[in-house]
Amino acid sequence: MLAIVCPGQGSQTPGFLAPWLELPSVAGHLASLSEVAGIDLTAHGTTSDEETIKDTAVAQPLIVAAGLVAAKSLFDVELGTLPVILAGHSVGEITASALAGVLTEQEAMTFVRERANSMAAAAAVTPTGMSAVVGGEPAEVLAAIEATGATPANVNGAGQTVAAGTFEQLKALADNPPARARVIPLKVAGAFHTSHMSPAVSALESLKPSLKPQKPQVPLLSNFDGREVTDGGAAVESLIAQVSRPVRWDLCMETLVQRGVTGVIELAPAGTLAGLAKRGMPGVKTVAVKTPDDLTAALALFAELEGNA
Repeated sequence: MLAIVCPGQGSQTPGFLAPWLELPSVAGHLASLSEVAGIDLTAHGTTSDEETIKDTAVAQPLIVAAGLVAAKSLFDVELGTLPVILAGHSVGEITASALAGVLTEQEAMTFVRERANSMAAAAAVTPTGMSAVVGGEPAEVLAAIEATGATPANVNGAGQTVAAGTFEQLKALADNPPARARVIPLKVAGAFHTSHMSPAVSALESLKPSLKPQKPQVPLLSNFDGREVTDGGAAVESLIAQVSRPVRWDLCMETLVQRGVTGVIELAPAGTLAGLAKRGMPGVKTVAVKTPDDLTAALALFAELEGNA
């Protein structure tokens, strides 16, 4: 079994889509996704600076579009015909839902557009952010985060938990970190997956009647508890609810291991989830598809899986 995983916000870097535009099909694909997103994804993925693509309203559509572009470049068949399992971290769960057939690409880009804009608006109410806590004993890390009033918004496993809250709360955490742990500010503009994002949940509930979700064509995991989502409506409910509740990527990795996953391919903008898999899923092979040059290694990993089937 092969896992296809889709990264979340903070994985984007300036110019990361430039190599992809060298592929013949990508320019048109990005243009069509840009039309739905209401922003120029090509410009933001090639020439926009770090501060511009940190903006939630830009970052989220850009990340989902990148995953869809990379997947189309990697697989020329419907994923429903392949022995794969899908999971996405935070906004990456939208990418995974589209690849699973729950949402069409247009619905996925509409959803992420509304999600990004409403989350950006919610973040503007109070200055907030997120910081990764790397290392330390898990119980001590959670206690230290909660002692500041912040929220453990991403429990990522492999020795990484992300705290979210006001800048004052995050500074208090950085000034008094858990034993044997580092606190690293993240390139995101808000306390995502916390109560600060409640207004965005209401906005997405209003969007829900316009969607026509379908049953996943391949196994799709939820950020909430790491379990498989088998119903299209339930998948959309999960996407909406995760905006203001913690992401349990540690539980997603546990499920992948339990399902016998032997290889993980992370779609662009890749690196973060492959790194977590290396530490949290010992013995599992990983490929981070950062540029088209990585497609060969990804296909080789898939061929190896088929050869062992």
